Amino acid sequence: MPMYQVKPVSPGDIKIDLPTCMYKLPNIHAQGMNCNEHALQNGEVDPALKALEDRQDEVLRRLYELKTMVDGLTKTVSTPDADLDVTTLSHAPAESVFRGTADLDSLLGKDLGALRDIVINANPARPPLSLLVLHGLLCQRYQVLSSVHLHSSVSGVPPPLMSCLGPRHIDNYARHRFQLGFTLIWKDVSKLQMKFSTQNMCPIEGEANVARFLIRLLGAEPQDPVAATQMDSWIDTAVFQLAEGGNKERAAVLRSLNAALGRSPWLLGQEFSLADVVCACCVLQAGQTSSAPANVQRWLKSCQNLGHFDCVYPLLQ
Repeated sequence: MPMYQVKPVSPGDIKIDLPTCMYKLPNIHAQGMNCNEHALQNGEVDPALKALEDRQDEVLRRLYELKTMVDGLTKTVSTPDADLDVTTLSHAPAESVFRGTADLDSLLGKDLGALRDIVINANPARPPLSLLVLHGLLCQRYQVLSSVHLHSSVSGVPPPLMSCLGPRHIDNYARHRFQLGFTLIWKDVSKLQMKFSTQNMCPIEGEANVARFLIRLLGAEPQDPVAATQMDSWIDTAVFQLAEGGNKERAAVLRSLNAALGRSPWLLGQEFSLADVVCACCVLQAGQTSSAPANVQRWLKSCQNLGHFDCVYPLLQ
């Protein structure tokens, strides 16, 4: 049985007149035609598209130049992470209470052509008071570009924490004018962390270890092995017993401090040292000032009279 066939509904020789106003695509296979060009009906390039292509080429050229400039800057400076609320500060050099003689060049074994950044991540629930004191001493010794940042992991901090490194300045400072960058980032971290070379150096953890690093930048580390050992002992005692210990441990440390300060004005003798900075800050942070023995209270008053602890007291209120 033959298949069903549909009869044609129009004659096969019908002619349809197409309008001449329709856009005609050029033959991309034609010889001499550039496939990358947008051609008009007569083979010419659309001026608007040509202008857009020229603009794109100019933008790409400027982006390449900008990338080259940034790559050059990264060879001389290191900057902290973005996504931070920034407050920029600076301090002029002055005479330091420490008697260190070495400069930043000899301490680090590098030339002073590039700014060196100290980047510290600290939890705002426990401000590193001793590091704030040492920051002030560094500002007396070097040209320091200081800044306070708020990391996105922290919703907010009290205003004194954002101004703990000094008064706010709105001027934009050129980084090449400074020898040292001191960046404090309030961040939700379990332990204080510091990086000196933000690209190559492993982080230093713990307030005591960072304080030891900063005192070496000041060139004020005791040269006598006995004094250096005593300094480390006092620092560890303050951090692990005063700051983290119970009431009995704190009372025992206060008695030891009182006995040592009965023999000399400072913990290592006649010279103010890092041991005094860390121990005094731990006593203040633990709230033991009013109940401290007489020698300890006299010693705390002497520390306050130096002026280096002025940045600490607003954070204790």
